[in-house]
Amino acid sequence: MSHHTAKDAYYKLQERLNRFPQGAPPSATLYKILELLFSKREAELISQLPIKPFTAKDAARIWKLSEAEATKVLEALASRAILVDADWEGITRYTLPPPMAGFFEFSMMRTRGDIDQKLLRELYYQYLNVEEDFIKDLLLGSETRMGRVFVQEEVLSGDNAIHILDFERASEVIKTASHIGIGMCYCRHKMQHIGKACDAPMDICMTFNGAGTSLIKAGFAREVDVVEGMELLHQAYENNLVQCGENVRQGVNFICNCCSCCCEFLVAARKYGATQAIHTSNFITISDDAACVGCGKCITACPVDAITWAEDGTLNAKNIRIDESVCLGCGVCVRSCPTRCLSLSSRKEKIITPINSVHRVVLMAIEKGKLQNLLFDSHAFASHRALAAILGVILKLPPVKQAMASRQMKSIYLEKLASRIKA
Repeated sequence: MSHHTAKDAYYKLQERLNRFPQGAPPSATLYKILELLFSKREAELISQLPIKPFTAKDAARIWKLSEAEATKVLEALASRAILVDADWEGITRYTLPPPMAGFFEFSMMRTRGDIDQKLLRELYYQYLNVEEDFIKDLLLGSETRMGRVFVQEEVLSGDNAIHILDFERASEVIKTASHIGIGMCYCRHKMQHIGKACDAPMDICMTFNGAGTSLIKAGFAREVDVVEGMELLHQAYENNLVQCGENVRQGVNFICNCCSCCCEFLVAARKYGATQAIHTSNFITISDDAACVGCGKCITACPVDAITWAEDGTLNAKNIRIDESVCLGCGVCVRSCPTRCLSLSSRKEKIITPINSVHRVVLMAIEKGKLQNLLFDSHAFASHRALAAILGVILKLPPVKQAMASRQMKSIYLEKLASRIKA
């Protein structure tokens, strides 16, 4: 394969990744990242794969290889956590995960000798923190966010503990997961390569269900039971880490235990505004000013600088000010308060969480003007079942979202389907 052809392969892969509802803006830095992670042949092959899950038989047809040859390639990619593989109804299906949360993180979830992780970390920093096009598109490009915050359950009042819904509990995700995998924290590992990692626990990144199974099998995560999973969640609480998980109600695939200094989400939350970068919990911090002694521990503990000293014109003011537009509702500050003057209260306006990953992806695709990529991917929808699942989600959306979808598709068919459901 010539150098020119190799470039074409990586350019094609960049274009493919940017078709995801999440998106990955092409750049010279992303090109270099892909060169490190993929061989020339792999880049060429992966650039042809569908966005939605597919089988070895699908890949063989697309690549014009035998099913045995395709399976060998797919298994090699899955063993490096480039693809996620999961059994469904007795058939192995593969998915090319988006860059985040996906193969960017997976590449740093264990110490590896097959790639230059220090160089990779430097390229990630350039792509995510310096160029900013990717992180802005990821966190600010749609109303629906990829991640959401779980509240620290241990600091909830009795009343709040009764009324919190199961999907809002990280403990419930752990208890109901088919598999629990624990891996190395991508964010702190990459910061370690430049000597800037904090001392928060490193082996505490949680993956669940299909994603957990795939990473465990590939050696990127170790399998734990519910008891150890709950112990690690408590350890995260004690280290003032924020639980940022997949923004779905059913089938959560990951919960990261995030520090404010290394985590891409929390750094972006401080930079761009918390409620813009990640969905908050359904709680907000409130303060009993009369009980506040002015120790300032909550100000230090808050991961997004939502708490500051009140500016009331006095010289010895002890009261704090909580910016509700920034507060994550994580509860880290409540745990840090020695006088218990802080507590959590339900937000007046509830945060809406997508039902599952299909629901979230469709919403993001509509909001980013990429629905056509999802519906008419060149290879994804040989099966009517996948198309029906996406159309089913669209038809259950509010009229405004349906109208957005219809405008993108310019589809009389979609409009007629929507009108039938309303009727």
